[in-house]
Amino acid sequence: MFNFLNNIGPTELIILVIILVVFFGGKAITILAKTSGETIKEIKNIKKEFTQALGVDDKKPDKN
Repeated sequence: MFNFLNNIGPTELIILVIILVVFFGGKAITILAKTSGETIKEIKNIKKEFTQALGVDDKKPDKN
């Protein structure tokens, strides 16, 4: 789905960040990053609670 991200180099990434800061401003970028981090954390917690409720062992088996 996001295979195009593998082809982005550091120069392109810096250019994208500069464009985002120009369009949205620094404060909006920090708020967006904070909100995204909190959302990812909440999704991980929900996944953990869901697997515990189902009794599914989320650990991968050992490779012998």
